[in-house]
Amino acid sequence: MRFADVLLTALTQIRANKLRSFFTLLGIIVSVAFLVAVIAIIQGMNAYVKENIANAMIGSNTFQVRRTPINLGLIETEDWRRMQRRPKITYADAEVVRTALPDAEAISITSGWPTPQSDIVWREKTLGDVLIFGVSPEHQVVQDYRFSSGVPLNDIDIRQRRNVAVVGADVAKNLFEGVEPVGREIRIRGELFTIVGVVAAKGRVLGQSFDGFAMVPITTFEGMYGRRQTTTISVKLHSALDVDQAMKRAEEAMRVSHRLRPGEEPDFSIETADALVSFWKQLTGVLFAVVPAMVAIGIIVGGIVIMNIMLMSVKDRTHEIGLRKSVGATHRDISRQFLAEATMLSTIGGAMGAGGGWAFALLIAFISPLPARVTIWSIMLALGLGASVGLIFGVYPATRAARLDPVNAMRAE
Repeated sequence: MRFADVLLTALTQIRANKLRSFFTLLGIIVSVAFLVAVIAIIQGMNAYVKENIANAMIGSNTFQVRRTPINLGLIETEDWRRMQRRPKITYADAEVVRTALPDAEAISITSGWPTPQSDIVWREKTLGDVLIFGVSPEHQVVQDYRFSSGVPLNDIDIRQRRNVAVVGADVAKNLFEGVEPVGREIRIRGELFTIVGVVAAKGRVLGQSFDGFAMVPITTFEGMYGRRQTTTISVKLHSALDVDQAMKRAEEAMRVSHRLRPGEEPDFSIETADALVSFWKQLTGVLFAVVPAMVAIGIIVGGIVIMNIMLMSVKDRTHEIGLRKSVGATHRDISRQFLAEATMLSTIGGAMGAGGGWAFALLIAFISPLPARVTIWSIMLALGLGASVGLIFGVYPATRAARLDPVNAMRAE
């Protein structure tokens, strides 16, 4: 029996029992759709974090000298306690790094997390929960800020601890609608500040705006909030190719400054945007570990249903099997026929699940800020899962059909 005839016969049987075939495949369809959708969302989030959030938070061509690493959530308790004994990052550390990297485009020092929030008041208007950052002037270069009006903070603002501020586009829009913000006086935590500049809009990421902030000189900030435990030095290079070598030079300078012996564990962390991406991938890796187990349960249940339906099909078509054997069909022909039906049935289920998962992922991306990227490998995985389920769980029914005695099979009604 030709392979094309086998496939055609299998397809005919599936079409003849559409409703039964659909309910047979429901478990596989749902499981595969769930797998494709989750992978699409995770892949989309990974790419989004790498392309948008990481650079927006840390800066492009940039690394940071920090008291503690970014991936705090994955650090053991004992390691965390040891890091708590690390010294704070200071202005002296920033000068050490600046001396070691005279060719850097910008080296800034910024207040660390948790970033304080405050109401900003102008006349009778109040804008709540605005993020307040303490920065040195170079921070505006590190973050690639563009100004829609006014000027950036400068070194004199830092040295003289001036009460001046640069605000984000959302603050300017919501607090000064139809009014030029530059030169206006606002109150932050009860103190008067003069707005000297407005940063052009950077947009939203996952529904969260990057424009709802106010930056003040870090010296003024520390007078209001005190020195943070997590003050950070950021170093921006002219090219991404310079980052690795610059990180080594900065680490060497910091070790000498902190009087660390060779082989002694550093009491600081040096990280790039890749560290944030890596931290995120570690978190999503937990999902990748759980999802296969959930999908496997659905696939196994779907496979058992396929096996039971195929066994019923063998019983219903016993007379047909006997007739085929009587006209020359071999054990191999019968086995191949039922195995092809089971495989084609489950492959169709895998394809329907892949299509459904793709559509669901796109729907999620459309109605929510969560990005989704359907990859070719996830579609191939879905089709491969579908085909393998039919192949594995179709073996037993195919073997049962092939072993039927033709004479007894012909007598069956």
